[in-house]
Amino acid sequence: MSVPGPVAGAPKDLRDLRLRDHRPRSMLRAEEHRPRSARFPVVDAHAHLGRWLSGGWAASDVGALVAEMDERNVRAIVNLDGRPDELDDDLARYDRAHPGRFVTFAHVDWDEPSRGAGFGDRMAAQLRDAVRRGARGLKVWKVLGLHVRDDRGALLMPDDERLAPLWDAAASHSTPVTIHVADPVAFFEPFDAENERVEELLEHPEWWVGDTSRFPRFDALLDGFEVLVGRHPDTTFIGAHVANSAEDLGRVDEMLDAHPNLSADVGARLAELGRQPRATRALILAHPDRILFGTDAVPPTREAYTTAFRFFETADEHFDYADDPIPPQGRWRISGLDLPDDVLRAVYAENALRLIPGLAG
Repeated sequence: MSVPGPVAGAPKDLRDLRLRDHRPRSMLRAEEHRPRSARFPVVDAHAHLGRWLSGGWAASDVGALVAEMDERNVRAIVNLDGRPDELDDDLARYDRAHPGRFVTFAHVDWDEPSRGAGFGDRMAAQLRDAVRRGARGLKVWKVLGLHVRDDRGALLMPDDERLAPLWDAAASHSTPVTIHVADPVAFFEPFDAENERVEELLEHPEWWVGDTSRFPRFDALLDGFEVLVGRHPDTTFIGAHVANSAEDLGRVDEMLDAHPNLSADVGARLAELGRQPRATRALILAHPDRILFGTDAVPPTREAYTTAFRFFETADEHFDYADDPIPPQGRWRISGLDLPDDVLRAVYAENALRLIPGLAG
């Protein structure tokens, strides 16, 4: 059987179509729902409103953001951007100007381990000072395990016991810790044609951490994270990005079973969760009090909220998880969860209200 030649009138031979030029339109005819506002009040437990990720204020007009929140039924946002040199500005701009609508989590200085012994105590003192100034939680970014080194040049893993004073300080102040360990598993895999997120890595090659001479393997980081959570049962941990393991919901289920002090937010992982909707729904129904809504947006947008509400509230199938012409986290679509109302209320707000101080009821 001969192979057909170029389509008549086509501008080029489609047999040589480049991946980045392939923009397929789905021919599926299915129901579509685009909720303008959430069915129940929402707390966005993972968002970025500061300056460190965007160069300027992520939310340039706070009044407009609050109006958008009201329209979308978002009652409060957790701002994870309280870095040491910006915390007071974040608190003044958001928390104090709009009490109950925003709370800010503090960062600590991850250069401290390179300054020698006692860094855990110094970082604990930083957290206590941040809480005194008004911070409501601690955000730990993925630098821990990937980049932070001690004064001997050794990489600091999440379960390094020298950090114990920091986690103990969080426990003593009832301060939850939102912790991001590792990154998507594909970022640790060979950077080649079989990598399912190769287009994303081509856009951001600095995100690739597959060089084993410089970085630990994904499983080593996740193992360290679980040891940390188990070693500090009095500390409340919120594992960012589905407890840092959105590609392995079986392990997330096991971690939630084993560690009552661990919860998980869903920030920036709708793409992963939505391509396995039955497993995701089963996980949430098994742990309805341990999953927190979050967008990880810089700042949250109406499009991000509409997609998230559609995912959690509807039974829609095979829809885009982002508005980009090329899906940013992988070439697939997602399907909705259609969660029961009582579970939806818990995921949307009740779990965050229970775990995070300072939020409006």
